[in-house]
Amino acid sequence: MLSDGYHFLPPGRLAVFTMFLRHPLRNVPQAASLPDGFRLERISGKEIMRYRLLFRAIGQDWLWFGRLKLDDAALESLLSHADHEAMILVDRQGDCGLVEIDFRENEPELAYLGLLPRLIGRGVGRALAQGALARANARGAPSLMVHTCNFDAPGALGFYRSIGFLPFANALEFFPDPRLDGTLPRDAAAHVPLIEE
Repeated sequence: MLSDGYHFLPPGRLAVFTMFLRHPLRNVPQAASLPDGFRLERISGKEIMRYRLLFRAIGQDWLWFGRLKLDDAALESLLSHADHEAMILVDRQGDCGLVEIDFRENEPELAYLGLLPRLIGRGVGRALAQGALARANARGAPSLMVHTCNFDAPGALGFYRSIGFLPFANALEFFPDPRLDGTLPRDAAAHVPLIEE
């Protein structure tokens, strides 16, 4: 356990404060329909380049890097797994959103939910999240977990709480800055200072 007070990190290392939330899946409302012109497509393990491009486009401002660290074989295996659902939101301009639900553990997790910046605030994210809740409920899951952190979009925590997710745990995660090894561009996540030696 960390002692109270400041704990300075070496240059090139980051710490993120993560909040874990759970939706009890009781009285889940019927999933909201996507707005006209949008559709969801389940992505296959054979489409890893398509997935990587969208994951980066959505997540680099929030320092998403987990899937980018997977090699092609590991990512293909994940996206092909019957109990891992990765769906891409498509509109007239192309791929524009991502929702991933991981059913491989006893408690499923809403692993990723994100949109391109042009769609934020238009109600599309709420429809995606409600659809994820409905999918977990239909599979008989007692709850659905999600986590967010202080590097995510400022409204993420409030958004999840507004649709019924309840906080249940906090954690600190430490990791090398993914901008220093080229996983993400050096100018990604401008709200997180890049500190080198």
